[in-house]
Amino acid sequence: MITQSYARTAGLLYLVIAVFGAFSIGYVPSIIIEAGDAATTATNLLANTTLFNLGILGDVVVLLVEVVLTVMLYVMFKPVSHTLSLIAAWSRLAMVLVMAINLLLNIMPVVLLSGAEYLSAFETTQLQPAALAFFDAHALGIYVWQLFFSMHLIALGTMIIKSDLLPRILGWMIIVGAFGYFIQAITHLMHIENAAITMIYIGLLVVVTIGELAVAFWLLIKGINLPSTKVKS
Repeated sequence: MITQSYARTAGLLYLVIAVFGAFSIGYVPSIIIEAGDAATTATNLLANTTLFNLGILGDVVVLLVEVVLTVMLYVMFKPVSHTLSLIAAWSRLAMVLVMAINLLLNIMPVVLLSGAEYLSAFETTQLQPAALAFFDAHALGIYVWQLFFSMHLIALGTMIIKSDLLPRILGWMIIVGAFGYFIQAITHLMHIENAAITMIYIGLLVVVTIGELAVAFWLLIKGINLPSTKVKS
C-alpha cells in the first residue's frame, strides 16, 4: 500500500528533476553555446569548463532520479490502470535512454577541444565546427526524448483524471500541455518555422509546466489527498 511518505518522496524527486534539468538543459547551454558561431562557442566552453562539468553532473542526477521516479509512478498508478501505467513507465524509460545517449553527444565537444595528441592531425578550424555540430545534435536529441515524454504525460494525465489520487484538473493540464512537447519536437525535427505554431506550443508548454510543478508540490506537501485512495500516513 502506498504511504503518504512514499507520495511525498515522489514529489521531492519530481522537483529535483525540475531544478537540475532547468540548470543543465536551460542555463548552462545559454552561457556556452552561441548559435552558428563555432569559434565563440569553443571559447565559451573552454572558459566555463567548471560550469559545463556541473551541467554534466546535473544531467547525471536527472538520469538517475528519472529511473527511480518512473518506478515510483508506476507503482503508484498501477491500481488505476495496468496498461496505462506500463505505457507511462516504458515511455519515460525510453526517454531516459535517449537522454543517456544525448549526454554522450554533449560530452564530445570537450573531447574534441581537449587538445589531446591524437587530435593534432586536425586544425582548430575543423575541430571547433565539429564541436558545435555535436552541441546541435544534442539539442535535436532533446526534441527526440520529448516525443517519448509527451506520450508519458498523456498516459499519466489520463490516470490522474481516472483516479482520486490527485485533483483531476492537474491531469487535464498535463494532457493538454503534453501536446506542447510533441508539437515543439516535431516542428524542430522537421525544421518547420511558423510563428503561429511556435506561439501555440509555447502556450501549451506553459500549461504543462504549471501542471507538472503543481503535481510535484501537491505530492510533496499534501501527498495523496483523498480518503478513497486508502493511503496511510
